[in-house]
Amino acid sequence: MSGVKVKNYINGKWSGSITGRTLSRSNPANISETVCTFPRSDAKDVDSAVKSARSAFEGWSRTPAPIRGHYLIKVAEILESRKNELGKIVTKEMGKIFPEGLGDVQEAIDIAYYMAGEGRRLQGETVPSELANKDAKSIRVPVGVFGMITPWNFPIAIPAWKIAAALVCGNTVVFKPSQFTPLCATKFVEAFHEAGLPAGVLNLVMGTGSEVGNPIVNHRGIDGISFTGSCDTGRQIQAQCAKLGKSCAAEMGGKNAIIVMDDANLELAVDGAIWGGFGTSGQRCTAASRLIVHEKIFGRFAKEFASRATKLRIGDGSKKETQMGPVVSEEQYQKVLNYIEVGKKEGAKLVCGGKTAKIKEKGYFIEPTIFTGKQGMKIEQEEIFGPVVTMVKVKNYEEAIQVANGTKYGLTGSIYTQDVNTSARAEKDLRTGIVYINAPTIGAEVQLPFGGAKASGSGYPEAGGKGGAIDFYSRIKVIYRDYSGKLQRAQIDVGY
Repeated sequence: MSGVKVKNYINGKWSGSITGRTLSRSNPANISETVCTFPRSDAKDVDSAVKSARSAFEGWSRTPAPIRGHYLIKVAEILESRKNELGKIVTKEMGKIFPEGLGDVQEAIDIAYYMAGEGRRLQGETVPSELANKDAKSIRVPVGVFGMITPWNFPIAIPAWKIAAALVCGNTVVFKPSQFTPLCATKFVEAFHEAGLPAGVLNLVMGTGSEVGNPIVNHRGIDGISFTGSCDTGRQIQAQCAKLGKSCAAEMGGKNAIIVMDDANLELAVDGAIWGGFGTSGQRCTAASRLIVHEKIFGRFAKEFASRATKLRIGDGSKKETQMGPVVSEEQYQKVLNYIEVGKKEGAKLVCGGKTAKIKEKGYFIEPTIFTGKQGMKIEQEEIFGPVVTMVKVKNYEEAIQVANGTKYGLTGSIYTQDVNTSARAEKDLRTGIVYINAPTIGAEVQLPFGGAKASGSGYPEAGGKGGAIDFYSRIKVIYRDYSGKLQRAQIDVGY
């Protein structure tokens, strides 16, 4: 076993797990290559991290918010200076192609700069009092210690969404990354360490969900949980947080649809379907895994879409010519192949793909796979999280909306049309947290909230804007200051 050895980060120091146990992570594009070994932590390590975060909370919460924001500026600058290096690490450890790895890091840079600016806003409001010589206002205050449980598909960006917002609001953090991306997490936390973040404000504990994630959720010293991952796990976390009286925000995936109307720019729609369906090998909660296509153009669209998909160059994401990399793990590889078999048994027509990609690299590679099917099939309803897209033919706009809304999920939705009235209707009719017009279901920006409806999300969304992460990581405190020098009784001494 080779590869880099990485450690937990607790109270400003790098250390192994208390038991000394370790796990390893391999390159999904070359399974014989060990990327790193990392601590297999447990509840004792979590407890140490929580104590560190609790101890640091008082001082950090009293640090002026603009100064907290300045630390984030330093972090953004460090990430920016290392963007190329970090992008390569994302590609090697997670598998996405290098340009996407760079995009992952850029999103972290963007959110760090954005949330740094929130340090000079963090707005409450001042309103008139009904009584003379009395002020009435609200301010934002931190919640406490947050546990962050993040996935592997955006190993730099998603931790940045959560941690930057939590820190600028004055909270401290215990961060558990996916066991598939421990090196990415380490390199990300290194930026905070080098920025001079006070010890204990941000703590990193690595390991499995059962041995680290569960103790974080259940720890009495943690006030809130932010989770991104599967629906089943998210619901379990929500239920446990409800029992313990903790704040909880969970982003839990999607089964996102692109609607292609008969008046759509066909070439543009195919471009969007390729990027939305097969970008990151379909391993995005926002992936366009369903295409709902008007019957008048279905044949032409399907032919062009399949032609483009079969020409995608599959391989190691670090190679310049690669357009689609592997799925992240053996488990995910088997899951995707199993869903492909389910689709065949359900009677869906396999248009292309459907098997392991025959390439020289020894990794978890699956061909871009396209089915034509109908509403209600498992492959049309359930999140596969791989390079599998199902096309459904519809007669009109009303049927397209009905099919698009006909799953338990509601994260993102898209429509391609050149009719401004149709697009305006879709903005309201799509029951999703995010809607795209003439663009695929991926491509959110950090200055607006990111989150879904129905089973796709619970609690406050991620990222910025009104109703976004700041509202989750802070709470409103209302202050009344009476400088009249006498007892005044609201609603009684109003005088009208």
